[in-house]
Amino acid sequence: MPNPKRKHTRARRDKRRYQNSRLDIVNLSVCPNCGALKRPHMVCPNCGYYKGKIVIAKKEKGSKGQEENK
Repeated sequence: MPNPKRKHTRARRDKRRYQNSRLDIVNLSVCPNCGALKRPHMVCPNCGYYKGKIVIAKKEKGSKGQEENK
């Protein structure tokens, strides 16, 4: 059985292993507040809620634009 003559570097080993980690598909769940798709156990990027509580206060998109037009 042939054996390698030189040790492979960590970078070379990790480049090979990296390809397998890219194959995983990110699981998505539905936000119970707004119904948008989000990553599980993460704050919803659409509404800012996590476990029924607001974590990130989002500004309303239409309110700022309406004030400028008046």
